[in-house]
Amino acid sequence: MPHPSPSRRAVGHGLITARVLLETLGLFLALGSLAVMLLNRGSWLWIVPVLAQGFWLQRLYVVGHEAAHRKLLPSQPALNDLLGQIALLPLGVPMRIFRQIHAFHHGSNRLDESTSSLEVYVLPPGAGPLRRAMCWVLWYVAVFGGGWFLHSLVSIVLFLFLPLSVARRVSPAFKGWSLGDQLASLGWFAVAVAAHIGVGLWLGVQGWAVALGLPFLIFAWVYSAQLYVYHYRTTLGPEVRHHVRALRGGPILRWWLLNLNHHDVHHGDPSVPWYDLPHRLAPPPLDRAEPGGPQTFIQGVLHQLRGPQIVTSHPGRP
Repeated sequence: MPHPSPSRRAVGHGLITARVLLETLGLFLALGSLAVMLLNRGSWLWIVPVLAQGFWLQRLYVVGHEAAHRKLLPSQPALNDLLGQIALLPLGVPMRIFRQIHAFHHGSNRLDESTSSLEVYVLPPGAGPLRRAMCWVLWYVAVFGGGWFLHSLVSIVLFLFLPLSVARRVSPAFKGWSLGDQLASLGWFAVAVAAHIGVGLWLGVQGWAVALGLPFLIFAWVYSAQLYVYHYRTTLGPEVRHHVRALRGGPILRWWLLNLNHHDVHHGDPSVPWYDLPHRLAPPPLDRAEPGGPQTFIQGVLHQLRGPQIVTSHPGRP
């Protein structure tokens, strides 16, 4: 059977993207409207769409992730970024910052014990039990208490406001970050804040709380709990695309995350669009995960209860 021409593939991809955007933004608006309607009727059932919206905000994040990899509309980069930015507005995340941080993740994923290895804590020789205990507290708060969301929020603030001369000394993630990127990000961040304020003025504080505020808090927990499930306790080393696992999930999970649970394929080739991830081969394994590691998404989340890995630094170790 002949392969479709590039133009036909582009049309098909465009239709898929349009459907996903309509589905994602449409359900986001529907859940928010339903929560406000139930609140105004005095029904406590508003809790149901608020919970659902908290989880659905992760779908908006995934759409932004596709745009950050320039996969929504590859042939129209400006429109790709605009659509991705619209999806990220409720989260207050500027697209350029998302792309910058995420590019660092892909390029340095678990490069060593100190680089992009979130569960690995490097302590100096002689660190006492209290300091080791703090590593465990920080890990559990990060994963199960919304801490990774706060960590990401701080990262966004640094990208928005840190002087470039200082930023480049703070982290290699700022490499290539320019004043133009910073100013554009500040502009979009202001739009996001204005949108939240506008919803509050339109619906009132309670209306904003059920439409956006409370779902945002739920999303903070959802985001933190699953942020590192694909990399937790995988291998370390220069083959950065290999330090990742796939996690099985049912049709609802795959629909919700746009197949991102096929994370090994995504890291092997970040240009693969979401709908092709289940049909592509992952990179050859390099014992990327510990023996007996999790196989399903839920197992991956619970697996993080094993806590951090604490290592001792030595002279000459990076």
